[in-house]
Amino acid sequence: MQIEGRQAVLTALQKGQQIEKITLLRSAHGQIIKEILQLAREQRIPVVQLDRNKLDQIGKTHNHQGVIALAPAWSYTDFSELLHKCRTKEGVAPFIVILDHIKDPHNFGSIIRTADAAGVDGIIIPQRRSVGITEVVVKVSAGAVSAVPIVRVTNLSQTIDELKDKGFWIIGTDAEGKQEIYDVDLTIPIALLIGSEGQGIGRALAQKSDHLTKLPMGGEVTSLNAAVAAGVCMFEVVRQRRLKSE
Repeated sequence: MQIEGRQAVLTALQKGQQIEKITLLRSAHGQIIKEILQLAREQRIPVVQLDRNKLDQIGKTHNHQGVIALAPAWSYTDFSELLHKCRTKEGVAPFIVILDHIKDPHNFGSIIRTADAAGVDGIIIPQRRSVGITEVVVKVSAGAVSAVPIVRVTNLSQTIDELKDKGFWIIGTDAEGKQEIYDVDLTIPIALLIGSEGQGIGRALAQKSDHLTKLPMGGEVTSLNAAVAAGVCMFEVVRQRRLKSE
């Protein structure tokens, strides 16, 4: 696994993620580069400097910004660990995001970045027919993938049943939803269910949702990009919870 981009590599180092080697553009400079080099020295991570042509050859995202870190295969968080984090959380109700077969790594990376900003406790994805953590996802997330626990499960339906048993309310999002997201109480423990690009959430998961919600669409377009829709919904959760705490 390669981590590419200045902010992504810096965040991985700050979070103590295991890094085997850092490859740096010979002419790279700036404050973030200085911080990367300082943390690499402190963590005894070897740094190799290359010319741009050679660095471009090993890059996978076409936007490495002069720094590439080599890390072991991504280690996903166990579902039990996420539940423990939610159980021991204080001050605000747990907030999980479930992605129903998101396939575009750019959408996934963007959702992770927004989830970190919105204070999401973790993201759950299925093992099959879904994008996992790739170099592109890490790059697009701007390092947030190191901060948000990502859980991969074999069966989303069973996972939703377990979340319900633990007191979570499942908030599905669908263009055909009967309620607008703004009319649902999101201050309680929730799992926000976001559907895949083009197809939305599956029928079986929609039926398991305690509320099937939609966003109001005032123009001719009938749907939003999955990452954009997820962002709007996540920050409606933030808005409601801030109002409640005031």
